[in-house]
Amino acid sequence: MKNSVKVHAALFVVALIYAANYSISKDVMPRYMGPFGLVVLRIVGAAVFFGVLSRLIAPQDRIQGRADNLRALASGILGIGLNQLLFFSGLNLTSPINASLIQTIAPVVTVLASVVLLGEKITLPRLLGIALAAVGAASIILSRGPVAANGQDGLLGNVYILLNATAFGIYLVVVMPLMRKYHPFTVLARIFLVGAFIAVPAGWQQVLAPDYASFPPGIWAAIAYMVICLTIMAYLLNNWALKYASPALLGAYIYLQPALAVGIAVALGKDTLTLAKALQALLIFGGVFLVSRKPRATPDSAAIPLEPVQD
Repeated sequence: MKNSVKVHAALFVVALIYAANYSISKDVMPRYMGPFGLVVLRIVGAAVFFGVLSRLIAPQDRIQGRADNLRALASGILGIGLNQLLFFSGLNLTSPINASLIQTIAPVVTVLASVVLLGEKITLPRLLGIALAAVGAASIILSRGPVAANGQDGLLGNVYILLNATAFGIYLVVVMPLMRKYHPFTVLARIFLVGAFIAVPAGWQQVLAPDYASFPPGIWAAIAYMVICLTIMAYLLNNWALKYASPALLGAYIYLQPALAVGIAVALGKDTLTLAKALQALLIFGGVFLVSRKPRATPDSAAIPLEPVQD
C-alpha cells in the first residue's frame, strides 16, 4: 500500500513537471532566450549529470557491438537532439494547450513504429484509434490560432510539435532494447552525449546572445526548472515508478499530463480553453485509449515512459 502511494505520487509529480513546462517555457522564449539555446542548456546539463551518474552507479557497464552502438546513435538523434529541438521550436510558436494535446499522440506513433519495425499485431480497434487521433491532431494543426510573438502563425509550431511527437514515438521503440540490456544511466549518458553533438552546433549562438545580467530571478528559476526538474528529476522519478506501475496506470497518467497543462495554462492566463479544443482533445484521447490497448497474444512490452525526454 505504501509503495502504491509512492508510485502514484511519483507519476503525478512527473506529469505535473511536464505539464507546467508548457507555460513556464513561454516566459523564457523568445524574449530572453531562443528555443535552441534552452535545448543546449538542457541537453548539456543532462549529459554531464547522467555521464557522472553512470560512472558512479554502473562503472563497468558499456554499450558494446556495432548494432547496439548504432541503435544508441539513432536514439540520441531521435529522442534527444531532434526531439527537443523540434519541441521547443514548436512551443515557441504555438500555444501551450495545442502543444500539450498534439504531443499526446506519441503513443500512437509508437504503436505504428512497433508494427513497422517489430512486426507487432495491428487490430481493428487500434486502426480506429489511429484514425481518431489523426483527425483530432489534424484539426488542431490546421486550425488558425493566435499569431506567435515573432509574427508567425501557430501552424508551423503545430507541425513542429507533431514532428516532435513522431520522433519521440519512434525513439521509444528504438531505445527499448538498450534499456532492457544495459543500465538505464549507461544508455542515457550515451544518448544525451549524442544529442549534445546535434544541439550545441544548432543552438550555441542562442546561448551566447542573451544579456544574462538582465535576467530577473523568475527567468533564472524557469531555466533552472527546465534543466533540473524537467530533464533530470522527471526522468529519475519516472524510471523508478516504471518498475512498479502497471501499463493501465501508466496509460492513465498519459491523459493527466495534457489535462494539467490545460489547467495551468488557463490559470496563468497563457492560453484559453475553447469548445473546439475540448472536442479535439476528446478525439485524441479516445484514439490513444484504443491504440494503447494491447492485442491478445502480444508479448508484454514496456509502456510509454517519459517526455520528452521531451519537452
